[in-house]
Amino acid sequence: MTGYDWVILCTIFIYMIMMVAIGFAVSGRNKTSDDFYLGGRKLGPLVTAMSAEASDMSGWLLMGLPAVAMMGGLAEASWTAIGLAIGTYLNWLFVAKRLRVYSNRIGAFTLPDFFTQRFGDKAKVMTTIAALFIIVFFVPYTASGFAACGKLFGSLFGMDYHLAMILSAIVIIVYCTLGGFFAASTTDFIQSIIMTVALIVVVGFGEGIAGGFSNIFSNVKGLDGYLDLFKGFNVATGTTGSYGTLPVISTLAWGLGYFGMPHILLRFMAIEDEKKLKLSRRVASIWVVISMGVAVLIGVVGYTLMQKGVLPQYADASAAETIIVDISKFLSKYGYVSALGAGIILAGILASTMSTADSQLLAASSSISQNLLQETFGIKMSNKVSMWVARISVVAISVVAIFLAWNPNSSVFRIVSFAWAGFGGAFGPVMLCALFWKRTTKQGAIAGMISGGLVVFIYKWLRDGFTFGDKLTGAFIDGTIFDIYELLPAFVIGIAVIFVVSLLTKKPEDEITNTFDEVKALCKTK
Repeated sequence: MTGYDWVILCTIFIYMIMMVAIGFAVSGRNKTSDDFYLGGRKLGPLVTAMSAEASDMSGWLLMGLPAVAMMGGLAEASWTAIGLAIGTYLNWLFVAKRLRVYSNRIGAFTLPDFFTQRFGDKAKVMTTIAALFIIVFFVPYTASGFAACGKLFGSLFGMDYHLAMILSAIVIIVYCTLGGFFAASTTDFIQSIIMTVALIVVVGFGEGIAGGFSNIFSNVKGLDGYLDLFKGFNVATGTTGSYGTLPVISTLAWGLGYFGMPHILLRFMAIEDEKKLKLSRRVASIWVVISMGVAVLIGVVGYTLMQKGVLPQYADASAAETIIVDISKFLSKYGYVSALGAGIILAGILASTMSTADSQLLAASSSISQNLLQETFGIKMSNKVSMWVARISVVAISVVAIFLAWNPNSSVFRIVSFAWAGFGGAFGPVMLCALFWKRTTKQGAIAGMISGGLVVFIYKWLRDGFTFGDKLTGAFIDGTIFDIYELLPAFVIGIAVIFVVSLLTKKPEDEITNTFDEVKALCKTK
């Protein structure tokens, strides 16, 4: 490796040491499993806001979104960003405060536990179903994060993919097992800052190399549809497309996923004071809008850099996901200071991946150690034993995720898209009804959760295609009204099932409805 490569490597190494140090520093705060999985409900407003958004965005922000904008124009990238921005704001506005008050009132500190206590499910059926969904979607989701880390180091330094992936996983495991939720939230807060710096450095450097924004936009103006929100231009094929009402609605539906994301909802439950959620909402919403706007702009800048030969000629959006990595490589050639900047950029990509993986890891481990072992199977544990079981669960899930990520050719973003739809479809409708519709019954919530989760599986199966006669099922769906993101039908069906089944079953008991009214009143007065 060159001297510049060593500067980059040292920058990333220092960043990883910082994350582990935070785990050590906050490890003493974990006295109970409540502390380990929810930080004792002591998060400040800034940490709540930025850790929630950092754990949300993942590598998609720094890799996926710029690539989509670069190779397909503004249509898909912009509508996706708009949908996520709207979903972020509405989630903070409507769900955050009521979930914080409700979960504190009933003493719930995991999402399955909240559903079970909210609906008075003494048989723990909801706990089991919700925990299984979390494990099914989060373990491979975590694996995709490990894989992204392995690919990053492998492409940069020629390291063996498996070694790089395992080393990255070990760092995440260490600070998660030591510091739990508080360590994950604190590191996510720092990681959000690093991600922000990386975005600013990339767009600033790219703009300078490309000859200014006037030159950048004059280059893409000649591409019919590239800057049109209802067309789009395929850079790889040189063709103009059409982005009509159905694709726009389908893309905006990404925002619905927020209502069911366990790692985001847990941040709402963990803030120290619900009165501070307004500040958190403002900080989170502003950061999301700015960061996604800059990411889309990086994609537009990337087109000019590709034309100038600074970036390689990418075959498609998937290949272009390395755009920021390639820009950082080019930046590192300008001297040691530039190499330091490149190291910060790459640390930002690593931070975006790790900030999601740690939150997913804790949510999945809580489903095993707390929800399944203690609540479903009724295994009694002392606080000390419960803490050890929680940490062992983190390690066990990480080992499974490492095996799932063993194939270096595994797709990262297809897994992210599927898991996002899964949580949004299974938990989103139930969460909204649990918080805002008193008539929701236990049977309705269970039916809605199962139907929403299953629709995601079935729809994805149909969209990907299986042989039906002499055609693939995907051929029957392409170009029709059913050619949409699977989250949308799953969410709609989940809501419909909850309403129908709830109205057909006996009203909730007075104890449950009285608690609902009490929480509603508390939210109005606070």
